Amino acid sequence: MSGRLDGRLVGLGITGSIAAYKAAELIRLLRAEGAEVQVLLTPSAARFVAPLTLAALSGHPVDGDILDLLPDGRIGHVVIADSADVLVVAPATAHWLGAMANGLAADPVTAACLATAAPVVVAPAMDGEMYAHPATRANVARLREGFGYTIVEPELGPLASGQVGLGRLAELSRIVDAVVAAAGDGPVRAPDPAARPPRLAVEPRDADLVGRRIVVTAGGTAEPIDPVRFIGNRSTGRMGVAIAEAALDRGAAVTLIAANVSVALPEAAEIVRVESTGQLRAALLDRLVGPDGAAAFDVLVMAAAVADFRPVAPTDVKLVRGGPMTLELEPTPDILAEVARIAHGLDATGARTRDPLQPRPVLIGFAAETGSFDRAADKLRRKGVDLLVANDVGEPGSGFGTDTNRVTVYAADSEPEAWPLVSKREVADRLLDRLARRLADRAG
Repeated sequence: MSGRLDGRLVGLGITGSIAAYKAAELIRLLRAEGAEVQVLLTPSAARFVAPLTLAALSGHPVDGDILDLLPDGRIGHVVIADSADVLVVAPATAHWLGAMANGLAADPVTAACLATAAPVVVAPAMDGEMYAHPATRANVARLREGFGYTIVEPELGPLASGQVGLGRLAELSRIVDAVVAAAGDGPVRAPDPAARPPRLAVEPRDADLVGRRIVVTAGGTAEPIDPVRFIGNRSTGRMGVAIAEAALDRGAAVTLIAANVSVALPEAAEIVRVESTGQLRAALLDRLVGPDGAAAFDVLVMAAAVADFRPVAPTDVKLVRGGPMTLELEPTPDILAEVARIAHGLDATGARTRDPLQPRPVLIGFAAETGSFDRAADKLRRKGVDLLVANDVGEPGSGFGTDTNRVTVYAADSEPEAWPLVSKREVADRLLDRLARRLADRAG
């Protein structure tokens, strides 16, 4: 369904009124109409509503300091002035009305309004006597008649002072209607995203994993040849750590089982360090079932790059270099398939020999492939997992050690879904979006 502000950029200025708390809902309503919203704060407004909340709701860093520059060196309030289709100031205090009427640009809101050619909508909110004062009325009249601003008059009702008067912020639906009318039906002013203020690198998700226990494995396992040498792989652990960080940000309790990694680990997670595939297997099995016999976690994300082979006979002393050497290898255990069998109540032959774990954990595996994903669907079935995330590690930007990834997600109950090349954090967030829906469906 299209919105009345599809493609529009709305600059929302918030000033230091108790009604500033309503700005969070105003952002939601504007975005529901299809608008992109950039918030500007006066210093006093930041004492009423947290910039972090506004950034999370709008998807943009908040402009709260007239001297701040954007990451690319541009001046924040100038960029919004040049690219916004509409600026709306809600709530607008008596102080801000006076500053704006006299062109005193001491904050990002006033500065953006002074610098813009876009229409401006103003929704005052203050005590009734303040709004009735001749100075305030003169300032409002100057904004309306001298500057051409749209004034959404306040309403009669209970005020923060405990009195009843004309000064209550207008109903948000009236403000949205005024923004829509001001925008009109002309072309979008700055359709190129590069001309607009930057979006958050990682747009916050809802805290939809609160109360969930998630185990994530990350990094590459190392299988010893001797005390000095080992068989390993090129995994850095970036993908697994990104998933752990994203899950923590969404409220989950996270255990991160980390093999060989070259990135910082999140402090808020329970960290379990391992080296070999055997140690990783032991750590997982130790955390699979709780004392009551129920599943000890809700989700396992097996992002670690487990070595597929290990030496049959590793030595306790360093091997001496000499002539050619033959190293006999054997396959390592398929840890994810083993965990899946236990979760489903199956033995190694696939026969049901025990009760499945309850609630049955959601199992997500990763498959590093080269060239094609021909084996991915079979891996999904053979390992008994709910989701399998496959990526081509030979593709530039999608292999080990990169900050980006291009994956295809396979599921037992739907068709494969190919995602574009995005950051590993974005892969993590998209994967957890899908996981959160699956957990909600399971609870239902």
